[in-house]
Amino acid sequence: MRNPISATRREVISASLGIAAVLPADAENANSHRPVLTPADKFVDVSRGAPIPHSLRGEKQADAGLTPQTWQLEILGEGTTKVAIPLTRASGNALDYRALLALGDAGHVTFIKVMQCLNIEEPLGQGLWEGVPLRTVLGLVGQCSNVRRVYYSGFHNNEASQLFQSSLSLTDALESPPGCPPACLVYRLNGQPLPPERGGPVRMVIPWAHGFKSIKWLNKITLTNEFRANDTYADANNDPESHLKTAAYLNDIPEKVTVGSELTLRGVVVCGLSGLARVECWLRPSTTRQAPVTPQSSEWQHANWRTATIQPAPTHWNSELPPGTDVSAVYGFRKSKRSPTIWPMPYTMASWSFHIGKIPPGTYEIRARAVDLNGFAQPEPRPDRQTGLNPVQVARFVVVT
Repeated sequence: MRNPISATRREVISASLGIAAVLPADAENANSHRPVLTPADKFVDVSRGAPIPHSLRGEKQADAGLTPQTWQLEILGEGTTKVAIPLTRASGNALDYRALLALGDAGHVTFIKVMQCLNIEEPLGQGLWEGVPLRTVLGLVGQCSNVRRVYYSGFHNNEASQLFQSSLSLTDALESPPGCPPACLVYRLNGQPLPPERGGPVRMVIPWAHGFKSIKWLNKITLTNEFRANDTYADANNDPESHLKTAAYLNDIPEKVTVGSELTLRGVVVCGLSGLARVECWLRPSTTRQAPVTPQSSEWQHANWRTATIQPAPTHWNSELPPGTDVSAVYGFRKSKRSPTIWPMPYTMASWSFHIGKIPPGTYEIRARAVDLNGFAQPEPRPDRQTGLNPVQVARFVVVT
């Protein structure tokens, strides 16, 4: 039986990472290296709109401001908020692509981040993102007053029903903890111009947040004294301030495995706000007559969770990252040793494996969970759809003679 996650989506992620499913151990070394970055065209696409903005071509694409030559960003205040120098299309001083790149030449940021949707049970892909800090861009409007929140939105075909927007407190827009990348206007992915499919020419990327905060096809920023979030996801009864969850995910496994095989389970783990201590797996015999096992059950509390192996950090980052990348300038890397200070890095995903070995014929359930640096085991925090899915996944397979 397949894991209840969409096989198509997870197979895309697995393929992009070079990850196999449960395999005989001699078919693939459990510690073999797998790529850190997902190619831009291998990300799972959850774009919104009708038509989807990245499907526009020719004059329609240019008219929408979705080419480097036609992209513009407005920055203005609303209500009681005052900005010294509003940037608008009407006044002819909206920020254009060339000016944004010039800001990047003077001080860009580069960081690795996994994209994870709030309500989809698997990562969408992981990239090396490059752009200009939001705080730098906001500085273009000069002195401001009566500002508590930053609203931002992207191209939406001029139909109100398609507007997709998000927001940050002014504090989150201007400040970030040491070692954490800032909110950023991104224009490159994996060393190349950000493609339309990934939100290009320019998108917002919020490193610590779920994907709905990282608005694609960015074209407007509004400063406001309103303290409430205006996020599209908030309107849909979601938590607009949710952070990435620390969580382990299973790859697809075959329904049947031949007895005598040395089996290895594989998956990926996202290192969220609370960090990652380890990944654990639990294998148990299963029958259709058994009651479902939940985190509240006695069997779960006394389960034999065993530690999995997390793929170590690459030793040769120059071959892992796009050519010409200054490894020492990537967020989270030691400038002297050109390696991450923490692995897995915050707000990224890494591969893991768990050697099952040979097991007798029968039906089995396998679960994987992450344990964070506070000692909390997934699904803590509780898997509430409003703050981001975080249940422990389960897959079943049969060992046959």
